[in-house]
Amino acid sequence: MSVVVGLGLIGGAVAGAVIDRGPDAAPQAAPGSAAEFAQARDVWHSAPVGTLFPPTVAGKGAGPGGADRVWTRVGVAAPSACTGAFDPLLGQVLAPTGCLKLLRATYVDSTSTTVTTVGLLVTTADAAGMQALGSRWSGEHLGDRTDLIPRPVAFPGTPAAAFGVKQRGSWDVRVSANLPFVVYAVSGFADGRAVPSPQPASAALAAGATTAPAQAGLGHDATGLAKAIDDRLNATVTAELHPTPTAGTEPPR
Repeated sequence: MSVVVGLGLIGGAVAGAVIDRGPDAAPQAAPGSAAEFAQARDVWHSAPVGTLFPPTVAGKGAGPGGADRVWTRVGVAAPSACTGAFDPLLGQVLAPTGCLKLLRATYVDSTSTTVTTVGLLVTTADAAGMQALGSRWSGEHLGDRTDLIPRPVAFPGTPAAAFGVKQRGSWDVRVSANLPFVVYAVSGFADGRAVPSPQPASAALAAGATTAPAQAGLGHDATGLAKAIDDRLNATVTAELHPTPTAGTEPPR
């Protein structure tokens, strides 16, 4: 189920707000520890929607030919389980890491030509489980397979109204090596045209690529947004689990 732009990932959250780690907050875990890994899993619940999925995302040099790219959020889906959210085979690949929650938002580029859904899968796996998925994903080149493309989320009344499985043009999947997250992005055309031969972002970005996804910059959209949201996620985890003491405060003991 989709919801309109502006709903927080927690009720009443204000986009961009700073999380207050009061005296009752859990003690800071050591970097790289199992405790830190477990605490990171709660970030989706405490971070405002605008922190993980900001209203606009700027990608300097992220477009074709090194052009700057700007994407605007058109919708945020309600946090959900993973049932029905992935094509069956992709669901089987991801199943060993479990699914605590799935967060998704869809963006449109500045020309309203392309649309991209970004997903954040919060897993229930431990560090070993995530490392196993990462090794399999890269070792078996699963990111290149057209039967393992993430599904998009359409939003009625927006440029992404017709964004369905047949409109998927390019995609990028990032399995975290040290956190319980999988971040992905899948892009297509805003006019709803079907893409008979979708292409992974890595191939669409290759020099000399002449496919429709490559020439339209769909690979740039998928990679640019996946990287931007992945970077924001990692920065948010660091800020929440290891906050920098402000003036007049003492670091936790």
